Amino acid sequence: MQIILVSDDYRTRRNINVGWPHWVGGIAFLLVALALTATLANYLSLKYAATSDHPLIRSILLADQHEKSREQRQQIQDNINNLAVKLGEMQAHMLRLDGLGERLAKVAGLKPQELPSATATSGRGGAETTATPLSFEQFTKQLSELQRGIDVKADQMTVLEALLVEGSAQRKFLPTLPPVENINYTSNFGYRIDPFNGHQSFHEGVDFAAESGTPINAAASGKVIYAEVHPAYGKTVDVDHGNGLVTRYAHSSELLVKEGDLVVRGQRIAKVGSTGRSTGPHLHFEVRLNGAPQNPARFLSVN
Repeated sequence: MQIILVSDDYRTRRNINVGWPHWVGGIAFLLVALALTATLANYLSLKYAATSDHPLIRSILLADQHEKSREQRQQIQDNINNLAVKLGEMQAHMLRLDGLGERLAKVAGLKPQELPSATATSGRGGAETTATPLSFEQFTKQLSELQRGIDVKADQMTVLEALLVEGSAQRKFLPTLPPVENINYTSNFGYRIDPFNGHQSFHEGVDFAAESGTPINAAASGKVIYAEVHPAYGKTVDVDHGNGLVTRYAHSSELLVKEGDLVVRGQRIAKVGSTGRSTGPHLHFEVRLNGAPQNPARFLSVN
């Protein structure tokens, strides 16, 4: 495109050539000017609206603020509702832990009320009604109560674990395991007629009938304090279980341990025989507490 400019007296003439670069530049300039004008107008209108007390403008601004506030409150409430569902699941797990704690307490020989406990949780139920969402304060209170319950339950489980471990350890050192299989008493603990002289005498253990070579097992864990030939008991093993408790295994045909050995409950320590003062193959089994003979049947019946 060519534009011709002529002076007033028509003596001077100027030609201007307008191409595509000029058109593009002009359009870009117009667009930038329009954008700046719109931005300035929006800024001035917002500034005016913020300082204006016109009822219509104030109502528009308040409505927008209320809508944003409502959306934020709804989002917070939705989050609280989702967390409340998780809270309910955790409370259900706590109830199951309560039942487990009661069963473990019975195993440990305790009554449930003897353990540290939080406020008792009663049974809950009923028909479904219109539900009211939890407020943030209510949710926080429920969460705090649950945290206290978890802390108390952790203390309970710690106590029960200690009691069960202690009880398990103690049982390992109590002679409750029969030293031979297929128990068959041939002579009980207490007074009897001596098979050699026919006189009444006190039998300080029990005799088990068994074939020669039958394995003899430790009735409990402990330390071997005697493993030699005794004049009356023949080949004998004595095991110390601590706290003054000792078991004796007499008339063996063969000893499989020596003095100072540590043995565990059920370990093979000897074989049945008829050595010493014996009328035939059998195991003479004793339990002594601080040197005094005890009835082994009382311990074996615990097993």
